[in-house]
Amino acid sequence: MNAAASMWVRVGGGMESIPEHRRHGPADFDFPPPGGPWKPLSLGGRLVGWAGEGGLGPARRSAELGQQMVDQHRDYLLGRLGHKLRSAVLALQESARQSAFGRPEMLEAVYEQALEVGRRAAALEAAAVQSKDGARGVMLGAVLNLATPSAARDLPTDAVVLGSEPALVEAFTRAKDWLGPDGLSIAAEPFGSWWRVRIDASKPRRAMAVPEMGEPLLRLIVDTHLDGWLDAARPDGAFIYLPAHRSR
Repeated sequence: MNAAASMWVRVGGGMESIPEHRRHGPADFDFPPPGGPWKPLSLGGRLVGWAGEGGLGPARRSAELGQQMVDQHRDYLLGRLGHKLRSAVLALQESARQSAFGRPEMLEAVYEQALEVGRRAAALEAAAVQSKDGARGVMLGAVLNLATPSAARDLPTDAVVLGSEPALVEAFTRAKDWLGPDGLSIAAEPFGSWWRVRIDASKPRRAMAVPEMGEPLLRLIVDTHLDGWLDAARPDGAFIYLPAHRSR
């Protein structure tokens, strides 16, 4: 199949159009992208894309393109976060040098800059390292107890998602940092074979000192590490789609 032809490829738990790079999600046989008509492309029962024609060849090509896009998105974010970390380290080194040579008032700046280096290093680690814990059924309420203990909640008792618990905690912690820790409310509802988690903030999301530590990092964790899908179209919140765990 010609890669320039209009199609949708799976990128993590969502879809991205070729060549327009529009987003659609979550990736599900029951939720085809707009336009079309499309035929689903699958490998081993897993949806890997949508195209005007089906078959094994287009499906393999779609899977290859999707993995390439995952790698490109991750590499770009790692590069940006690495650059921001190096900038913070250089600023810390300069402040430490000045405080050691006759400017003791710089010690407070050294402390604050050291904290910022730690935050940026943690963000880089979150993007680069995928949890070794395999996907399993995890109670959404238990995740929120760790990540957003002060948020108001409206969760069904059977809200169990499929994913790595450390990655889930990381995702909702990053969502809290991005949307603001105060006045968050979180609700969940079943959505086909997914749980749709709605996060509402009391005010529009804030601009972060390092923009890559906001939506881009959260999207990488949700879409790639958790095979979910982040919908960040709303200025005062977000939707996170996570695979539902089905008990046997």
